[in-house]
Amino acid sequence: MTYREAIQEGTKALTLSSDADAALDARLLLEAVCGTNLNTLLLSPDREVTAQEMAAYRGFLIRREAHEPTAMILGHAGFMGFDFIVDPNVLIPEQDSEALVETALDLGKGKKNLRVLDLCTGSGCLLFSFLTLQGNGATGVGTDLSEKALQVAEKNRMALGLTERAELYQGDLFEALSGRSLEHSFDLVLSNPPYIQTGVIETLPEEVRCGEPYMALDGGEDGLSFYRRIIPKAKGFLAPGGCLLLEIGYDEGDDVLSLCREAGYAETSLKKDYGGKDRVVTAAL
Repeated sequence: MTYREAIQEGTKALTLSSDADAALDARLLLEAVCGTNLNTLLLSPDREVTAQEMAAYRGFLIRREAHEPTAMILGHAGFMGFDFIVDPNVLIPEQDSEALVETALDLGKGKKNLRVLDLCTGSGCLLFSFLTLQGNGATGVGTDLSEKALQVAEKNRMALGLTERAELYQGDLFEALSGRSLEHSFDLVLSNPPYIQTGVIETLPEEVRCGEPYMALDGGEDGLSFYRRIIPKAKGFLAPGGCLLLEIGYDEGDDVLSLCREAGYAETSLKKDYGGKDRVVTAAL
């Protein structure tokens, strides 16, 4: 079978399984099996796909037809121009979250030796992409309740060469920092916490509902439980003039802004993602 025919077979199979990105997923899965890239389809569409490669490819297709996320099958996902290792213990980095990193970079423009705290760090995509792009001596700390999530973050920390600039601690939000004398020491506190309403989770696409960790999705009955915990306590870890940045659900902007104002933050703002939806709340001391 030729390379083009293999992709056509994969696209047809995934289309029948209601994969909205069938053509893209079919190509990415074949590339992973064959060690190729888009140029192979464009320049060498008649390349032979061996029987061994087809067997592995069809195995990937079966997993995708069962609604396992493509990133989980591949074991990695792109974010802010970097490649992050992922597995079922962490959320797949999404483009929507890039708005938070870009906001943080705007705030840190031209500043040196920034200290950053990332709560619910997961794969570490927010913290590690910020540190790498910010440069200028920026360092940071990531916390997560899940030991298995931190094992993924550690792999990404090493892959990106950030072992000297980023630390990882296990614990429930700020409790992970207990006894470390880090009060009022961070210029930025970042978080993409669980924010989906408990009752909504069962309505999510199967790829999300079953393919990603439940504890990273569930934001409580109204989706705001983590914000209620993070917003007031963050003030104790921000340095003078510091800023809290929170990813939010598209319909949670007003509620999260209100929580920030009630907690006494001096300046608050709301930023949209690439799709035009409310996505990032900032709150400065």
